Amino acid sequence: MSKEKKKAKAEKSAKKAPAKSGKPEKNGKLEKLEKKFYEKELARLQIELVKMQEWIREKGMKVVVLFEGRDAAGKGGVIKRITQSLNPRICRVVALGTPTEREKTQWYFQRYAPHLPAAGEMVLFDRSWYNRAGVERVMGFCTEDEYQEYMRSCPSFERMLVRSQILLVKYWFSVSDEEQEKRFQARIEDPTKRWKLSPMDLKSRSHWVEYSKAKDLMMAHTDIKQAPWYVVNADDKKRARLNCISHLLSLVPYKDLTPEPIKLPPRQKNEGYVRPPMEDQTFVPEKY
Repeated sequence: MSKEKKKAKAEKSAKKAPAKSGKPEKNGKLEKLEKKFYEKELARLQIELVKMQEWIREKGMKVVVLFEGRDAAGKGGVIKRITQSLNPRICRVVALGTPTEREKTQWYFQRYAPHLPAAGEMVLFDRSWYNRAGVERVMGFCTEDEYQEYMRSCPSFERMLVRSQILLVKYWFSVSDEEQEKRFQARIEDPTKRWKLSPMDLKSRSHWVEYSKAKDLMMAHTDIKQAPWYVVNADDKKRARLNCISHLLSLVPYKDLTPEPIKLPPRQKNEGYVRPPMEDQTFVPEKY
């Protein structure tokens, strides 16, 4: 077997065949992933994400990934691991706040359209136009007519995106009531995570069933062939991250475009340059 074929076979194996976690099922449930395995597998997948990014840039692809689900389902954690090693000029995150009074009078999809990708870009929506199918519906932030019009328009809008050569990927992160409560409590106890709990997040606890019904209706109307919903079992954060990233990689038929190793050129010779006195500059205090 030639050297090139061996390399191609190894890359194909690395891309499609993850290592074994070494943890069998126990009492019908998978045991917790070993930290060493998780970190190794995540690092492998992140290398593949870089390869995918270069393919998207080189081929001028347009990719949109939506992350939806209940509060504390782990959407932000997956997005963070995806973008960790990527170029923010190619892969960017969109997390829109509450619409302004002016935006409330616009065509509903109008505030999202400016954030769609150009050729060679990938956009990750941390919540998206599906706000209307979820929180706006449950909390009464839209009228019944607005909701019904949205449910009619959304599939058409997404088909239009797909016809425009946009790869549209939709993930729903599914988390149990018990796991969500545990994560809420963890956020309350951790000062660095407390900001993640908004008043709306707390209200969602008392509307659990309404959110479930809204999600079911959303899926029934918008799980279309051109852009199906992919459900991520998110009770186990680490497995959810690995599974979601692995699945995303499988949807883009990329090839390895990693450039050859770079050789640094020699530094320019100093021909009379004199650095200004150090005391003329203001330095950050060295406390550590």
